Amino acid sequence: MNDLVIILASVGLLSIGCQYLAYRIKIPAILPLLICGLLVGPVTGLLNPDEVFGDLFFPIVSLAVAVILFDGALTLKFEDLAGHGSMVRNLCTIGALTTWLSITPVAHYALGIPWSLAFLFGAITTVTGPTVIVPMLRSVRPTFKISNILRWEGIIIDPIGALLAVLVYEFIVASQHAFAHTVMAFGLSVGVGLGIGLSTGYSLGIMIKKNWVPHYLLNTAVLTLMLAAYAFSNELAHESGLLAVTVMGICMANMKDVDVDAILEFKETLSVLLISALFILLAAKLDYHAITSLGHGIFWVLLAVILIARPLSVLFSSINTGLNWKEIALLSWIAPRGIVAAAVSALFAFKLEIIGHEQAALLVPLVFSVIIFTVVLQSLTAVHVARFLGLRSPKPNGILIFGAGKFSRLLAKELISKEIPVIIADTNWDAIREARMDSIPTYYGNPISEHAKRTLELAIVGKVLVISPYRQLNPLIMYHFEYDLGKDNVLGLPSGEHESRESHKLSEEYAKKLCLFSDKASYSRLASLVAKGAVIKTTKLSDSFTLEEYEKTYKDRAYRLFAMDPLGKLFIYTGSSTFKPSAGWQIISLVVSENGDTEVIPGAEALRESLAH
Repeated sequence: MNDLVIILASVGLLSIGCQYLAYRIKIPAILPLLICGLLVGPVTGLLNPDEVFGDLFFPIVSLAVAVILFDGALTLKFEDLAGHGSMVRNLCTIGALTTWLSITPVAHYALGIPWSLAFLFGAITTVTGPTVIVPMLRSVRPTFKISNILRWEGIIIDPIGALLAVLVYEFIVASQHAFAHTVMAFGLSVGVGLGIGLSTGYSLGIMIKKNWVPHYLLNTAVLTLMLAAYAFSNELAHESGLLAVTVMGICMANMKDVDVDAILEFKETLSVLLISALFILLAAKLDYHAITSLGHGIFWVLLAVILIARPLSVLFSSINTGLNWKEIALLSWIAPRGIVAAAVSALFAFKLEIIGHEQAALLVPLVFSVIIFTVVLQSLTAVHVARFLGLRSPKPNGILIFGAGKFSRLLAKELISKEIPVIIADTNWDAIREARMDSIPTYYGNPISEHAKRTLELAIVGKVLVISPYRQLNPLIMYHFEYDLGKDNVLGLPSGEHESRESHKLSEEYAKKLCLFSDKASYSRLASLVAKGAVIKTTKLSDSFTLEEYEKTYKDRAYRLFAMDPLGKLFIYTGSSTFKPSAGWQIISLVVSENGDTEVIPGAEALRESLAH
């Protein structure tokens, strides 16, 4: 590979391939990314990042890490800490110190490396990181409390661990008055990082609130200013930029009336690309012989990381926090290391090698050994540990229905009888009151409000159905939930109105989402059918009562809504459904009585035909 363009394009293709593989087999993406990097790097020699990027490699890595941390910090809202902020604080202070002091002596005695390098290694391995925590949380699905603790710790601990590594590095390179030099470096780094982070974050928040930048330039402006703040902070105080961008993100996320959703979506997309490419490049940079030269001592270090350092740090941090032993046990088992540990180790190893420090080349393989071991072990076991402890949230197979009309209430009761969690949300109190009288879980208010984010139990929700007459609010609901659940899991009823004027027609993109139940099942039609006595009914198919028999029995009187296979998986009928129920399946339909007048509902025959396929 001599063509730089081909190399960069190949890294991109490998990145998306690894991400897709991880998505398909339900594992953290770091696993295939690391394996891919090792294969194209030290194993086959196809890619050598030092030759490709030269002196630009570490600046690129540093800027990429800054973007990743800023993206993670934008998701940290103080209200999410409710009740467990003390645990996060303790993990990032007492826990980090415990981890550092636990790993350092084991690394020194087991590997025979100098104390200075052991302290630096211990400082770097205090970090976990959102790049590995967030994908693991998606697959493990721990309880809301545990998930928030791990997510906050993963983002906050990264700059703290990096600053701790900076202090150790400054102590190592200081020839005289090492202690005083280290204290001054620490004070300067913290002061500069906090100062630039708060001032820049507040200024960006005001800029967004006042609409000083046009919308199409907003993401570009925020990214550019964030990178400038990172570089300027690092220039004033060594490695203070990580703290600055983290403080910036937290400041913006918690400012009142500052909408960071659009920025967050852009940064998340960018972060996925950067994380994928960085892991491949950093893994490709590893020296295979350096890893094997660590000997058997590395196993004692890895065991200390898993079985001593993390459990002790969690145990000491949990004092007076109210966590039970099961929660402490799960927190003790989940602490994978990620991209910040990899990038910081590569950076300091490079700097120590320049000044001729003994055994500095061992730092990178040491840290990567911890990354690989913790990610592989915990990815394969964390789900089972969480399930064993009873701290795994159920699979999000629940349904959030926006609109509490009579049809929605009948539908919710039928689904609940099938043990499918349902929540009905509406801004109409009378409709919500009727739903509560039917013992249906409800949310009174706008499900995309800040209050809903804090109080509505969305962890169980896998699909959102918009069945309401609120034409102005429906699109907002759908676009909001699409971001988290995906387009196929957020559906709405067709409008039922055919506009002839181009200026009054719905956008083609939005119209495609309005296919719930069929292309003809508008809110007014369903409400009219229910008002005339139609009921929700479940029919089970068998070898004797087939789908064809079902159609003959109900003819024009049944409008299919859902189908459930023998394993309990729910399928939603839409205007383009392709599944075909068979024996053992159940069909949930809206059924009109034989004496019901269906002719008053225009398009009933077309509706039946569209639902029949």
